[in-house]
Amino acid sequence: MFQTVENKHPAFYQVFRIFVILFASILYAWNLRCFAKNANLLPGGFSGVSLLLQQIGIHFFHISIPYTFFNIVLNLFPAYIAFRFIGKRFTLYSIIVIFLSSIFVDLLPAYVFTQDALLVSVFGGIINGFAVSLCLNVGTTTGGTDFISIWLSQEKGIDAWNYIFLGNILVLTVAGALFGWSIALYSIIYQFCSTQVIQALYKHYKKETLFIISDHSDEIYKAIRELTNHDATLFQGIGCYEEKEKTLIYSVINSEAKRELVPLIRSIDPHAFINIVKTEELSGRFHDIPHD
Repeated sequence: MFQTVENKHPAFYQVFRIFVILFASILYAWNLRCFAKNANLLPGGFSGVSLLLQQIGIHFFHISIPYTFFNIVLNLFPAYIAFRFIGKRFTLYSIIVIFLSSIFVDLLPAYVFTQDALLVSVFGGIINGFAVSLCLNVGTTTGGTDFISIWLSQEKGIDAWNYIFLGNILVLTVAGALFGWSIALYSIIYQFCSTQVIQALYKHYKKETLFIISDHSDEIYKAIRELTNHDATLFQGIGCYEEKEKTLIYSVINSEAKRELVPLIRSIDPHAFINIVKTEELSGRFHDIPHD
């Protein structure tokens, strides 16, 4: 989402990155406090587990333990894994998000927008997904299962968000058994909306295959190489309609690079034929931008 800013204005991007992290942390916490917590909904990941443990403490043991305590303790081991295998600055920024959002969940005043549980589930999920996407797109995360998802995507090339969603359903099963199935079912709607927003806005690990037919194949290949750091393969063939020799350029790129690359190809060859196909699975060497 912000790759263009990072490439063109690296110094400004670092300042912008801090601003986005602060804004996303507050937005994430505000959404948990005013939507999820007010309606007793459980978001995905360790945030949901933390809220569930809070509810268990209040209802069964009559003690109120701060959300901050549960969320920070649960994130200790995933943060260690992220620090070792994903990126040090990435992990430090994520710890800032976890710390700030946890504190704000406990400190922000509650405001009830509506008593309609369905509206809370849908719009709360959308806001949650947007806040998480902001973090992911500036190279940080809200912690917990996000660490796991990014590690699986980076190391295994697996798009893990839907699998994490299924894992969250197991947590909701416990919540449903303890506090009623209405809460669990509305929480599924909340998590589903959040997951779909993340899938739409965060494209770092999504890949797309380019098939380009052009008479300027060498220039287009150089553009792909310089902009995305990905390679390409050239195929020689015959265009059946005109019965002329054609060059087909085949390359796989990150989805977020498409926004800049396609206009660049058009500037090189306005008549280029470009076919873009979503890549469901990829095996082999592929350059991904590492987390810092």
